[in-house]
Amino acid sequence: MRFNRTESSLVVIILRNVVLILFLVIFVSGIYNFRNKESKTNSALIAEATSSEEFKGVFIRDEIPLSYSGVGSLSYNVADGGKLGNGSTVAEVYSDGAQISLKRQIKELEAQLDILQKIQNPGTLESAQPADLSDKIEEDYRNLIYCRDTNDLDALEDVSETLLVEMSTYQIITDGVEGFDQQIADINAKLTELRQQSVAPNETIKSDRAAYFVSYCDGYESTLSSSSLDTLTISQLEGIADNKLDDPTIVGKLIDGYCWYLAGVVDNRLKNYSAGDYVKIKPESSDKVYEAEIYDIRDEGDPSHSIIILSCSQFDYDLVQHRSEPIELIKGDYRGYKVPREAIRFENITEKTTDANGKETEMSANYKGVYILKGEKVEFKKIDVIYEGNDYVLSKIHDDDGSYLTLYDDILIEGVDKDEK
Repeated sequence: MRFNRTESSLVVIILRNVVLILFLVIFVSGIYNFRNKESKTNSALIAEATSSEEFKGVFIRDEIPLSYSGVGSLSYNVADGGKLGNGSTVAEVYSDGAQISLKRQIKELEAQLDILQKIQNPGTLESAQPADLSDKIEEDYRNLIYCRDTNDLDALEDVSETLLVEMSTYQIITDGVEGFDQQIADINAKLTELRQQSVAPNETIKSDRAAYFVSYCDGYESTLSSSSLDTLTISQLEGIADNKLDDPTIVGKLIDGYCWYLAGVVDNRLKNYSAGDYVKIKPESSDKVYEAEIYDIRDEGDPSHSIIILSCSQFDYDLVQHRSEPIELIKGDYRGYKVPREAIRFENITEKTTDANGKETEMSANYKGVYILKGEKVEFKKIDVIYEGNDYVLSKIHDDDGSYLTLYDDILIEGVDKDEK
């Protein structure tokens, strides 16, 4: 059978088109499979997470109420959360508020005078060198910024005063200013005038022990103490209200000892909390985080409602402003490789181990892990779960062990065909 030239050309065209179509199908299929495979993987990246939960916290302290006659106005010598020594003055009682205002003015002027006298001190001026002062000013300025950023108000006040003295001294020794003799004289004259107007307090309230101070009472001072920790109940904790007593005879209360407690109800079905564990707490009213230890954890038959008692020895203004408030309980901060929960698989792996005598044996175990795509090959990598989120987990970083998931591994999200492995 013979084809003429026309028929032969037609066959060639048809065959060429068929080949082109086949190449196109193969090309499109390759692109589709490549993109499809890409969409089923997730790169292993480092992520951070915090394990925490919120509960209603009840502050428990050993507290001793302080009171007075209720006649006159109180002028406090210590702020809330401040520490008192045995015999220290807590507050003074004056007949009216004018004397309290006068006392405040005297205190402020005395503080200004003290700073100016430090600057004018002849010994300081004679020994001060501009270069040394410049270095100290720069260092204390950095300390000032650090105290501001960490919200350390007590340290901020001290550093501010030191910086003011240094900068003013620098001005004097570099002939920037002549001195502060006139300002000192003016302040002394004003202090003499104010002191002549002041009168002795009608009553003075002193502390009979070393303690911390709070300027209110709430009625729980006798029922919530360290001696009541073992008998606390869930219903009792849930019924605590954060109210202050409106009683004109109340001065405040002394907090005995340096250790206080925080109690609440948490879910401990997974045994996340145990006595002796160290955690962090963050009250809703504060931007600070405090270290605490779990003193006790117990339930009344239902571990989903467990009483947790934390102990802490840190004290400041924020920690004594409430009897009860929402608390964030921080179990820990975690850092590891983020793994989608849907990608987790299990596989039996046989590993060789060597005992103390040098004898090598093989052991098989079932490991939790993921499949990764390495080129065209699928491999199983173990994971070491240190944190579990809603739809992901964090795997501990094992840079020294190649059998575990490593950075930038392409994790296969969906099922794996055994033939690919």
